[in-house]
Amino acid sequence: MKAQDDIKRKQYSAPALEKGLDILELLSEQEAGLTQSEISRALGRSVSEIFRMLVVLTERGYVAPDPDTDRYMLTTLLFEVAHRTPLVKRLTAIAGPQMRALSRRINQTVHMGVISNDALLVIGQVDSPGNNTLSVRLGARIDLWKASSSRVILAFMPSEDVEDFFSRVPLPEGKSAGAMRKEFAAIRARGHEITKSFVLRGVTNIAAPVFDHTGQAVAALTIPYLDRYNDPIDFDTCCRELFETANHISRNLGGAIAEHADLVSRG
Repeated sequence: MKAQDDIKRKQYSAPALEKGLDILELLSEQEAGLTQSEISRALGRSVSEIFRMLVVLTERGYVAPDPDTDRYMLTTLLFEVAHRTPLVKRLTAIAGPQMRALSRRINQTVHMGVISNDALLVIGQVDSPGNNTLSVRLGARIDLWKASSSRVILAFMPSEDVEDFFSRVPLPEGKSAGAMRKEFAAIRARGHEITKSFVLRGVTNIAAPVFDHTGQAVAALTIPYLDRYNDPIDFDTCCRELFETANHISRNLGGAIAEHADLVSRG
């Protein structure tokens, strides 16, 4: 089997690309960088081969020579390229399988939302596998202040960003910015929100944040919980499953996980 794998690798090899990748991988382990001759020795390749690769990598901005020491070091371009993938595409690709598995385990609908253009945008939606389901339309835009997903995201946003929303997006009738700040602080302390739906009677929202590699809450995972008769999956189990799934998605994005306080009443 190994011989066949080796044959496949040779059949589809790209020597120039492999040399370039070898250099990048080598430099990624060197805090102070390496000279051209040191790279040549470490990789067992001729100086002329390494020179040509370094010229191209330098022109493309992946490595940069130190003019004082002639040592080559990685730039931040690799990091930037790794994070150019559009957020929604990354989130849905990572979260989709986790959301489907969650929905099957708890027999509830689950959706994911992000804040976009001063509203909550639903970017992922999975219906429960049972006969009775409650769906939020994929692509739906929901009032910023009346969606648990956006409230959870806002709760973990920098305060200056939240203040910007206060100045721009009209608050719900009877609500003040001070009251909203207190609500967000409570969500942040718990690590999640459990509350009656803002738009449907008899539905309880369970929402948890999703963090990316920068530490920012970039999305939220929400279950619009339907309380069915004789349901073998109880409410607390649904909550814990949702929190675990949201944290799993955060880890896959390179983010931290949320600490969730003990469950409270449904609001």
